[in-house]
Amino acid sequence: MPDRHPESTDGRAGRGRAPEVPDLKGMTMADLEDLCASLGEPRYRASQLASWIFGKDESEFAAMTNLPASLRNRLAGEYTICRSRTIREERSEKDETRKLLLEYADGARIEAVILDDAGRKTGCISSQVGCRFGCVFCATGGMGLKRDLTAAEIVEEVQTVARAIRPERLENLVFMGMGEPLDNYDAVLKAVRILNAEWGLGIGARRITISTAGLVEGMRRLAGEGLQVNLAVSLNAARQELRERLMPVARLHPLPELVSAAREYCEKTGRMLTFEYVLLRGLNDSPEDASALAELAAGLPCKINLICYNRIDGDTLTPPTKDETKRFLSELRRTCPTVVRRKSRGDDISAGCGQLRVAAGGRADPRETGR
Repeated sequence: MPDRHPESTDGRAGRGRAPEVPDLKGMTMADLEDLCASLGEPRYRASQLASWIFGKDESEFAAMTNLPASLRNRLAGEYTICRSRTIREERSEKDETRKLLLEYADGARIEAVILDDAGRKTGCISSQVGCRFGCVFCATGGMGLKRDLTAAEIVEEVQTVARAIRPERLENLVFMGMGEPLDNYDAVLKAVRILNAEWGLGIGARRITISTAGLVEGMRRLAGEGLQVNLAVSLNAARQELRERLMPVARLHPLPELVSAAREYCEKTGRMLTFEYVLLRGLNDSPEDASALAELAAGLPCKINLICYNRIDGDTLTPPTKDETKRFLSELRRTCPTVVRRKSRGDDISAGCGQLRVAAGGRADPRETGR
């Protein structure tokens, strides 16, 4: 279950640990220029630093040979450049999915996933160590929230994924890994700006998707950022009582409020929204649920991604059968044509949707708890 604190979208460093040494990998070009100015260095040194850190993926100041030795020594003494360690890599025998277990300097661990779609690589990126929102179908929620990732750690996570697929190029990013991105808002948005910038990793904004369990304040804030990123909302029920049982965050933000924020996002950005809907047998897969979902989506520029639930060890939840899924899909498409049946990938290595966790307890069955 999530804690009872009000929704936060400020990326608080206090939930975990704040880095003792400033990390250059989490700095924008403006930050790097301010840093160089404070050190008495010319403005162009910032571009040189960015080229080494983001373009050449270098983390050792000593290797930055076009910088004066005095500057390299000072940077090495007062600053750092984040580097994670890949503890384990798993590869699916069913498809080309790969899962990486990464460890940061303080021992915190997260999982990142590499998806392959006809040779086009997508990185499924984590934004927190664990998650505090406790969705019943998500293994990460069983961990609770350990801490937020910093912007530097998120950028490093993406760079680690990029290293793993070289010489192939990382085409897309989806913030659908461990954690709730809009609960770590400032760090995620700063990382996105670095990942998107030409001086950074140069990943197009329209190739970046941020997924949320429905943090309304964060959705509204994101709508005003001037970024052309995609927004996906993990919906999973179009009836308030059921959504509260599946996703306790729904108690903070009832469906009318969520739909209003979704509409505001579409109007301000001109972007189509995606609703993610995990099908759970006997819970949210009835014809009535399909009708409610179609009604909720009506009038919004959106598409619906249907995902059959991926089993978690020790869990009592199950996905619907193929016939049950087909019936739900047919019912939904009667009035809502923009529906995609998303293929599960990497579920044999626990890399499928909702399966990421480093350590987690069992999940409560909402049919038994009524919560």
